[in-house]
Amino acid sequence: MKTKYLGAVAVAAIFLGGCTQETQNSLSRSIQNWTGTNGVLDVYAGQKLVKRFIKIDKLSTAYGTNDGKPRPYRYGYGIDDKNFNFKKDPGEKKEYFEFSDYSTSYIFYENN
Repeated sequence: MKTKYLGAVAVAAIFLGGCTQETQNSLSRSIQNWTGTNGVLDVYAGQKLVKRFIKIDKLSTAYGTNDGKPRPYRYGYGIDDKNFNFKKDPGEKKEYFEFSDYSTSYIFYENN
């Protein structure tokens, strides 16, 4: 049993070693999206924090319906943290959001 496990780990290491960095990052994101995260999205106007979403499972990239090409915006679902305290308070609810790569300054990170 232990030998089979070590063999599987060795095969996975060889496979990942042969992938480009971009492919490795994509695989990592897929695994992270599958397992979920406790993500936070901070949105800035200049240097001022104007919006925060908490408890985000993942951010997704929009893709064109006909051409399948990535679109320049991201979207997801999260709790609108109106008072920026990293907690879901009464009146704060889960909302859909999207933001453009061109016009918004944002930081997405995991809140442990």
